[in-house]
Amino acid sequence: MSKIAVLGYGVVGSGVVELFYKNKESILKKIGKDADIKYILDIRDFPDSPYRDKFTRDINDIVNDKEVTIVAECMGGATFAYDFVKACLQNGKNVSTSNKELVAKKGAELLAIAKEKNCNFFFEASVGGAIPIIRPLHKCLAANEISQIAGILNGTTNFILGKMINESMDFDAALKMAQELGYAEKDPTADVEGHDACRKICILSSLITGKHIYPDNVYTKGITDISLKDVKLAEKFGAAVKLIASVRKLENGRIIPMVMPMLVPYDNLMSRVDDVFNAVMVCGDGIDKAMFYGRGAGMLPTASAVLGDVIEQLKNEENGTDLAQSWVDCDNSEILADYKENECRMYFRVSGISEADLENAEIIDNGEEVAFVTARMSIAKSDEFAKSVELRGGSVKSKIAVLDI
Repeated sequence: MSKIAVLGYGVVGSGVVELFYKNKESILKKIGKDADIKYILDIRDFPDSPYRDKFTRDINDIVNDKEVTIVAECMGGATFAYDFVKACLQNGKNVSTSNKELVAKKGAELLAIAKEKNCNFFFEASVGGAIPIIRPLHKCLAANEISQIAGILNGTTNFILGKMINESMDFDAALKMAQELGYAEKDPTADVEGHDACRKICILSSLITGKHIYPDNVYTKGITDISLKDVKLAEKFGAAVKLIASVRKLENGRIIPMVMPMLVPYDNLMSRVDDVFNAVMVCGDGIDKAMFYGRGAGMLPTASAVLGDVIEQLKNEENGTDLAQSWVDCDNSEILADYKENECRMYFRVSGISEADLENAEIIDNGEEVAFVTARMSIAKSDEFAKSVELRGGSVKSKIAVLDI
């Protein structure tokens, strides 16, 4: 019998246990043999849990138990989770994780250990919750040269922007509602400043390049500066404001990963992705475009992805490694281009200049201010344009890139 250990019994960990036992009969049929959860690691006590006999506070119980062949890490963070996952891999145990911070910061090291110890490190649940995106990139789309990925990878910010778009809430009111509903943490910084989405696009960037891309090297801007005025003006330009995490491969082989609010035109399906849902669009030379859509977070959606990896391993235990995706460490300066090289149309809202000063732009006169969308230009050129507005006595109130896919 194959034995499983679950690290952490919070939202995701409890979801993994619940879903496993809810669907145990069908899961065992899929893997073709018997399996069960032997340990649940947590520092808290759960005396009323039906699984109370499975709890342990000591990671060594799991690390030293040869019956345990796969571990589902659902703790979060990159401190204790890193130590525990590393110990499990060093002892030849396969690991499935939902921990995007861990994968984004330590993925190259943990993948190298897994390879050395002839086991697998899985992380389908680290990007997009229930959306299958890691394995499709690794397997189904492997014949493609991936040129670009763009996605809504954070449900909290998408919920907030949706309330601003559909119900004319300002940012603070929408954030408060997200917190009351449990979509946003008491400290929402990781979501609203874009750090969560950054970790996820780093993972996807690492997959398509085969080289580890670190979050500290990726331009990241959140949604805290987005005003209701810009959201409403975006509608007049036929677009919705979304927090977009993207990576684009240049002709020279370098890539530009970044996270920023963008105007998404209505002819792009991502403009219609609302509430806490996520979506990822992949562009490749064979597929043209493929879009993945679904719940990006939550107890059971994330647990579904974690268990998908567990099932993949248990079905193929006799085949050894190479089931999971992989990449190697690198000096990011060798592969990353300056984000200011990225080219796109730009939305501006300015005051103090007249429409006559604007050429080749789609313009909306908003009283004391003028809003317009430029022709395609580099972000560096858009910065120069913003400076020129100020030199002419004007003031740039807002500048947002347009997603052109």
